[in-house]
Amino acid sequence: MSAYTYIVRCADGSLYTGWTDDLEKRVAAHNAGKGAKYTRSRRPVTLVYHETFATPREAMSREWHLKRLTRAQKLALIAGQAD
Repeated sequence: MSAYTYIVRCADGSLYTGWTDDLEKRVAAHNAGKGAKYTRSRRPVTLVYHETFATPREAMSREWHLKRLTRAQKLALIAGQAD
C-alpha cells in the first residue's frame, strides 16, 4: 500500500496540503466539495505536487513538515527548486 502527501492549488490561488492513500480519489473528492472544509469554497483544485511513501505514517509526517513551510518555500518545492 502506498500513501501520498500532496499539494493542490485552489481556484483562488491558495495552496492546500494533505495526505491520502488514494490520490486520484482524494483530488476528485476535493473537487466534488467532499474534501477538506478549506477547499470546499475554493474549487476547483488542481494537483500541483505529490510525494509517495510506503506507509501512512510517513505521509502524515511529511504533511506536517510541508504545512510549516512558507508559501514561497512551497512554491519553490512545486517548481522543483527546493533543496
